[in-house]
Amino acid sequence: MADNTTLDYLVIGAGPAGLQLGHFLHRAGRTYLILEAGPEPGQFFRTFPRHRTLISINKKHTGWDDPELNLRMDWNSLLSDDPGLLFTRYSDRYFPHADDLVRYLRDFAEACGLRIAYDARVTRVERPDGFRVTVADGRTYQARRLVVATGVTRPNIPPIPGVETADLYGTAPTDPAGYLGQRVLVIGKGNSAFETADNLIETAAVIHVAGPHSVRMAWRTHYVGHLRAVNNGLLDTYQLKSQNALLDGDIRRIERQPDGTYLVTVAFARVNEVTKDIPYDRVILCTGFRFDASIFAGDCRPELVIDGRFPALTPAYESVNVPDLYFAGTITQSRDFKRGTSGFIHGFRYGVRALHRIMESRHHGVPWPARELPADPAALAAAVIERVNRTSALWQQFGLLADVIVLNGDGTARYLEELPHDLQGPLIGDRGHFAITLEYGPDHDQVDPFDIEVARISQSDSARAHEGHYLHPVVRHHLPGRPVAVHHITENLENEWDSPEVHVEPLRAFFAARTASVPA
Repeated sequence: MADNTTLDYLVIGAGPAGLQLGHFLHRAGRTYLILEAGPEPGQFFRTFPRHRTLISINKKHTGWDDPELNLRMDWNSLLSDDPGLLFTRYSDRYFPHADDLVRYLRDFAEACGLRIAYDARVTRVERPDGFRVTVADGRTYQARRLVVATGVTRPNIPPIPGVETADLYGTAPTDPAGYLGQRVLVIGKGNSAFETADNLIETAAVIHVAGPHSVRMAWRTHYVGHLRAVNNGLLDTYQLKSQNALLDGDIRRIERQPDGTYLVTVAFARVNEVTKDIPYDRVILCTGFRFDASIFAGDCRPELVIDGRFPALTPAYESVNVPDLYFAGTITQSRDFKRGTSGFIHGFRYGVRALHRIMESRHHGVPWPARELPADPAALAAAVIERVNRTSALWQQFGLLADVIVLNGDGTARYLEELPHDLQGPLIGDRGHFAITLEYGPDHDQVDPFDIEVARISQSDSARAHEGHYLHPVVRHHLPGRPVAVHHITENLENEWDSPEVHVEPLRAFFAARTASVPA
């Protein structure tokens, strides 16, 4: 049996999110323990991605000296005060090798002195009084609050008859020589599917990539989980008639033949679901992952969303049905599913920081970090302009995290950084507030950014700023019982919103008009 001391926090999982939260808990002096199923941190990245090239960028040479700005281009580092704990010191590659991330996470845990129990696979979570967690060897641990940072550990397997005979992305052989001259079907249209297909271009005879939805390119949607250019070589071979193809439709059936080959029934979406039986030598399933909720007892099992793939969360990253059960990391992506960055280190590192600040405020009486400034329109505008030109958190968690300005009613204001945009309660109060986010335009994913015929908003036309498609600051004024007032700051090619005429003065005028409308 483990020590029966009741901890402040148990964290399940020593991946990037668990380590990030551990760093904040350790620095705050809380009693905590991280339970890790494997023998060292970052076990997921010892296997995935299968072909070992990350799609999280590692841009070392930005031309900036500001560490905060550099984090906009560094998608792998965790947050700390130690400049030695930046991933950019571990690799020179723009798309790094996954082994370098494993090495980085191991060093981060050691350098931060994090309290981690390894080889501690959680098998049961119960809630008799607080949380009791049992691991595979029978040890038990108790805590007032539980944070699950396990990531998505189960393959997401669609209900296709015969799917159990296919290879899985996580276990299919990766040596291209093993597919020499074969016909291969890859099911799925995300990065794992195209990564798998691209690996086989030189050896397979025919590669088909199939799924019911259109391929969505990350450069168009601005969602980094959509297909990235580094993985789209198969599209070139398809459009240039090199035997490979995309199949737009549903897989209705997979039949394993006596000789080990397959006959797959495809219903084509483009021709009114006309079906065709197509022969293949190999079928590989690349349809993503899901959260594993099987460890939870019935009285504390979290509600799930998005076809049961992720836990349902409040704006405080808490389970909607189990109080004091929090989540961190890629499993928080239900908050911005296929729109934002909560599924990736460069996004959820800031979500974890927000979660920690929420728990500090709720459970330990620590106020949210804030600074006081004059409630003068010019001062408010200057504070916002300074932040949007520097912040990496609002940049990476666009539309999800917001800075908040609360007017105190005595000629001063509080400026709070990086709250979940929809968080309510004592932190914000009920007198109204300003929320500052970075956002793309509402129809940005419908616009081809490379089409020169697409109408573009002049970077000097502040009156049409709300029509902008590209990332830009948005300031909203929320007052109880009144419509939300919105001000868009004109987009800028180099994301420098500091023009006195185009950016600053229109914002100052907005604050002047809105502060005049605030009840005394």
